[in-house]
Order: sequence, then structure tokens, then C-alpha cells
Amino acid sequence: MTLTDRLRPRVYSARYPRWMVGKPLLYMSSALASLGDAMFGYGQGIIAAVQVQPSFIHRMFGKTVTMDQIQAGHTGVDPWVQAITVSCLNITAFFASFLAAYICDIMGRRMSVRLGAIMYLIAAFIQIFAPNLAVLIAGRSIQGIGVGILSMTVPVLQCEIAPGHARGLFVCIEYICLNLGYAVSAWVGYGFFFAMPSEISWRGPYVVQAALATVLVAWTFILPETPRWLVANGFEEEGLRVLADLHGAGDTRRPNVVATYVEIAAAVDFERKMGQATWRQIFCQYTRRSIVGITCQMFAQLNGINAILYFLPSNLTRAGFSISRSLLYAGACALVYCSGTIPAMFLIDKWGRRTILLIGSVVLAASLSIVGALQYHSNSLPEGPARIPVADGLFFGVCFYLFFFGATWGPGPWLLGAEIFPLRARAKGMSLSTGTNWLFNFIIAFITPPLFQVMNAGYYFLLVGFCIISFLVVYFLYPETAHRTLEELGEVFGDRVTEDDRLTQAEAEQSASATKMAAASVLTARVDDSELTLQMTEDVADGVGSDKNIPGMREVEIVPHSRILP
Repeated sequence: MTLTDRLRPRVYSARYPRWMVGKPLLYMSSALASLGDAMFGYGQGIIAAVQVQPSFIHRMFGKTVTMDQIQAGHTGVDPWVQAITVSCLNITAFFASFLAAYICDIMGRRMSVRLGAIMYLIAAFIQIFAPNLAVLIAGRSIQGIGVGILSMTVPVLQCEIAPGHARGLFVCIEYICLNLGYAVSAWVGYGFFFAMPSEISWRGPYVVQAALATVLVAWTFILPETPRWLVANGFEEEGLRVLADLHGAGDTRRPNVVATYVEIAAAVDFERKMGQATWRQIFCQYTRRSIVGITCQMFAQLNGINAILYFLPSNLTRAGFSISRSLLYAGACALVYCSGTIPAMFLIDKWGRRTILLIGSVVLAASLSIVGALQYHSNSLPEGPARIPVADGLFFGVCFYLFFFGATWGPGPWLLGAEIFPLRARAKGMSLSTGTNWLFNFIIAFITPPLFQVMNAGYYFLLVGFCIISFLVVYFLYPETAHRTLEELGEVFGDRVTEDDRLTQAEAEQSASATKMAAASVLTARVDDSELTLQMTEDVADGVGSDKNIPGMREVEIVPHSRILP
């Protein structure tokens, strides 16, 4: 028996209470799984807030500074050391996101979320009691492992439990949780700021992080596994039951549940005949998908979001605000950032991914130009009250940027990375997309402090250039993926196949078609402890695969039967 066989679950049990079945289970699974992303957002805000606290600077960097010195930007901290402190999380997240592809496929989406949450919990305790910079960096590096696992797993989980017509909504729920995590951290950091000079002013926020991680670990013992993973790993009956509990109020006879199960069964059979995609196939066979998955996450970072978020209180302080006001305004910015996700929840499925990203590139370029111009003007003014009017304008420019990033380039790349790859390549494809995010997240976090020191306001205009490039890439390379099921996207991307793959694919399609008809013809359900079979006519089975067909499907005939779907 191989190691993967030993790690693969042999049984599956649903642990959620029956009163949750239906929409409560669906939305709670989506929201609480997204707590993993909320904790990443929380980590972003905390490291941003503590960098302007004298007690943190003294403990971690050995510099004794006053509030006035911090406000003037004269802390004496080496910008490269500051860059390493912030970016160490991102580089471990980069490697963990690739490891997560195997954890996610072998052990399941639920177990992957649990392992990520445990890493978070361990990291939180290390940072609470960190006596020096080395231990803090170790804690952030371990936290990066949790971040990498969760950031790769949660979007896949969201797409696999969401109804096909609402994937954008569910990934937006995930992203708004990330933003809420950042908002909570900003206000927690602001509240604990007033505990200075005690070190609880920067250790306290990590206690809150430990509490959030504990909630997520506990929830993973209730969270259902995704129906697609269950069916793909031999738990067909359990997969049907979970699907019904998520989308049919526990009723396995509902037409939409039957239709979705038939489609999943056919897709799984097709992917099984084709085999798991190799990394070579990811790049050669799914070339266009890979380009979209890589570039969407690359530009999400190069468009400047973490250059803003990781150093927001520092940048506001540099613009002319006091430290306390900078932390307060960082909290206000975080709320604006969250509110930007709300229109995305309703428009990303209606307008489409491509349109949303194109609008985002234009607006982000404009807002960064405003921020850069105001920062340049602020630098020409003497320190003190003279800078406040310009600082107010810069604050509103940052709010404008954050609102539109939250509505466009924030959720868009996470949704695309999770939905564009077929089931046989989904985990690897998502890890590739997520790994790109963390690689460029690391690059931005690492180069921002020294570039701000060298370029100052000019750094914002460098980011403007990337926004313009992102517009061109989306316009010429990205297809529209909205209003398609996950199984229909092959037609959208026009995947390349070799002659051998073409023959295998033809056989797989034939087998999948047979599976589809078999599943559509004979599907066992349990109602009042008696065996029933759902029979569907061939024209109904052929209609499976279109989200528009599912709600309007005719009622299926229910007749007693002894056969059970193999």
C-alpha cells in the first residue's frame, strides 16, 4: 500500500446536525470555510498596525524611538529587515500552496482546511510569546504554511459546493471574509494601540488571531466534504446525500440535485478515464487556462493592493497624519475595502468576469495616479499642519482605490483560478494560480519598503503602469467564463489535445456519456427508509449540464427499484 493510499480516507461521516440541512448548511459552510481567508486578511492588518508602535520596534528591531520619530519616518529600521519581516509569510505560503494540491486531492478539501487552521493556531501562539525578531519571523513563516494551504483549498471548496449559476457570489463571500479579516485587524490594532507602552499593544492582536483559528479548527469537524471530491473518491452515495443536503434540503429526489449528481458522475468518469493531469499537461494541454490562472493572480499583486495594505498606517503617517489618526483612518479604509466587495457579489455573475476586470484596471490606474500625485505634492510641503489637507485628499484616493479593487481585481482572480481548470487538473491548476499569487505577493512585500525609500511617490506610478498592462492582457487573452458550468468550460478555452489524448478523450467521452445515462436512468434515494429509484428520460439526461435547464427541469418519475448506482 502506497503512502497516498494510507492517507486517503476510507470512510466518510457527515457530522453536521440535521437542522442545518439546506441553505443554512450551504451558506455557513461557505462563510466559515472562508474564515481561513479572513485570518489571512487579519494577518495583513496586524503586521501593518504594529509597525508604527514604539514597543514593537524596540522589541523586534532594537530601536528606541518616539512617536514623533515614527511619524517623521525616522525609525532607524533597515528597510530590508522590515521587508523580510513582512514578506517571510508570503514565501512559505508560495511553497505550501503547491503542497496543498496533493493534500486537497488525497485527503480531501475538509482535511486540507483543518491542517491549514492548525498551522494558523500554532503560529498565533508563537507570535503571542515572541521574545525577538527571529521567533516572530519563525511564527510568520509557519503562518504562511497555513495561509498557502487555505488560500488554495477554500476557493476550490467554494466552487465545488456552489450552484453553477452563483459561483461568483460564493467566491465573493470568501473574498469579503478576507476583507472583513483585514477590517477587524485594523480596528483591533487601533484599540490595542491605546494599551501602550505595554507590549500587550502588539501582542494582544495575536491572541484574537488564536481565537479565530480555534473556531476554524472546530468548524472543520462539522464542515461537509464537497460532493465532487466524494464521488471522485468512491463515496457516491455519500456524495449524493451531501449534494442533497446542500442544494435540496436533504431531498435526493429533487430534479436539480439529480441533474447535478448526474453531471458530476459523468465528469468524474471522464476525468478518471483521462487520468489525473500532470504538470506538463497543465502547461501544454491547458495552456490558455494556465495563462489566465497565472496572470490574473500576478496582476492582482502588481496592481498594488499589498503595497497599499501592508504599509497603510506607515504611508498615512508619512502623508502627514499622527500615528493614532493613521491607525483610525486605516480602519476606515478597511471598511471601504469590505464595502467594495458587495457590488461584486451581485455583478460578477451578471456582468461577467472579463468586464469586471477591465473596469477595475482603468479605475485602479486612475486612483493610483491621484494618490501618487498627492504624495508627491505632500513631500514638497513642510512637516506639520500644512500637510493635513493634502493627506486628507490622499486618504480619499486610497479609499477610492480600495473600493474598486475590492469590487474587481480582488475577488476576480480567486474565482477564475478556482473555476477555469477541469476536475482532473483543478487542484494542481488552483495551486499554480495561488502559488503565483504568493510569489508576487512576496515580491511586492519585499521590494516595497526599499522602493518607497528610493522612489517615494514615483512608486505609485510604477503600479499605474502595471494596471495599464493588466487591461491589455485581459482584453486580448481572457475569455468570458460566467454562465457556464465547470464542466462546460473546455469549449470556452479550446484545450489542445495530442492524437493519443484525442483517442483517450473520445473513449472517455463515450464512457462518460454512458455513465450519464446510467446515472440518469437509475439513481437510488432513501425516503422513509424505503428504496426508490429516480428514472429520467433520455431528453432530460441530455439537458443536464446547463444551469439554465436545472431549475426548470420537469419532475422525474419515482418508482420502486432494487438496483443501486454502482
